[in-house]
Amino acid sequence: MVVLAASIITKSGKVLVSRQFVDMSRIRIEGLLAAFPKLVGTGKQHTFVETENVRYVYQPIEALYLLLVTNKQSNILEDLDTLRLLSKLIEKNKGDKGGFMALSGPRRIESSFSDMSISNTGSGFGSGSGIGLSTDIESLTSKPKGRPSASATAPPKGLGMKLGKTQRTNQFLESLKAEGEVILEDVQPIAAQSKPSLPPTDPITLTIEERLNVVIRRDGGLNNFDIQGTLSLQILNQEDGFVQFQIENQDVHGLSFKTHPNINKELFNSKHIIGLKDPNRPFPTGQNDVGLMKWRIQGMDEASLPLTVNCWPSVSSGETFVNIEYEASEMFDLKNVVISIPLPALREPPNVSQIDGEWKYDSRNSTLEWSILLIDHSNRSGSMEFVVPPADSSLFFPIAISFTAASTYSDVKVVNLMPLRGNAPPKYSQRIQLITDTYQVI
Repeated sequence: MVVLAASIITKSGKVLVSRQFVDMSRIRIEGLLAAFPKLVGTGKQHTFVETENVRYVYQPIEALYLLLVTNKQSNILEDLDTLRLLSKLIEKNKGDKGGFMALSGPRRIESSFSDMSISNTGSGFGSGSGIGLSTDIESLTSKPKGRPSASATAPPKGLGMKLGKTQRTNQFLESLKAEGEVILEDVQPIAAQSKPSLPPTDPITLTIEERLNVVIRRDGGLNNFDIQGTLSLQILNQEDGFVQFQIENQDVHGLSFKTHPNINKELFNSKHIIGLKDPNRPFPTGQNDVGLMKWRIQGMDEASLPLTVNCWPSVSSGETFVNIEYEASEMFDLKNVVISIPLPALREPPNVSQIDGEWKYDSRNSTLEWSILLIDHSNRSGSMEFVVPPADSSLFFPIAISFTAASTYSDVKVVNLMPLRGNAPPKYSQRIQLITDTYQVI
């Protein structure tokens, strides 16, 4: 089957309805659907976008997307016909009973994704009333040359029907519930789903960052596990610089702090308050970050690693079979995970037979990049298998790993901001992240 899945998702990637037409792991389909909104840009009138492995053919439905996920060998004109058929079924029902009609065959919203295998003859889609669709046919009349930019857009204004987003989306979900569908419980109103990132113009911004330097031996044990943290400050206006900051952190073994020479060390050591030695001076202001404090955590063991990776190459029948797996700690949810495996010089890309996530072959550097958008409670472990020509097992090391997390080992955070001149406390924000400096399996 060239059509892998047909889905209705929100603009943020939440799955409302999905029907898979091939055996797909839960992690893979969730990853594909979650990645799609990030690939859709603005400025061009396309209704398809491609990655290394799949093609998305889609149609905006106000606050939602009607979406086909296909392989790259599919005929894009036939994909368009399939999308148009689904589109027509939803406009068709505009004049029916005002609700949502079931097509032939069983239907289900995949909330747990526990059973991803379905019959390729099932219809698998509900149809919507009052949701207008239009398809940009001209933009799909030929295959793109080369790899397209990762930007595609909804059709220009004026196509389709204008609807109230929250009301219609809720009506859509309620109608599906009335028909016996299982609805994703964590689906929020669309307006509440997009949380803008912290603006760079906050009066005061504190950045808390921990960087990991980790070297793991492939046969077990650690060569290095070092954590270095920093707290930095940006204040835009001088009148907001007459402040002090109350700090909290977890009591972690091996954690030691060092404050900037201009910080009152006695105040920090006794009350965990960061303030200048001279309270009559303001903190520096401007666009640049000012370092206030740094810390280090040493003596951590393997049990405290956020992510471990095991690689098992074996030669059989003139080929090298490489099984690689990851296991993540429950301490952190990891984002944008990339596991880079060096490969021997190859004439062709490796044959990836199984993967939880996505992969890309970097022919210039001869590496296989295994990427997982998010590792959380639903996918603490995962695996990949690929095949290459015969090669020595040492060629697949060192494995380089990168990721980020929104929390830290020390859990350092600012819990209060105290003005020194009787003014109202200025607004402040803090950005917290754990990132990898060096993270290797050797």
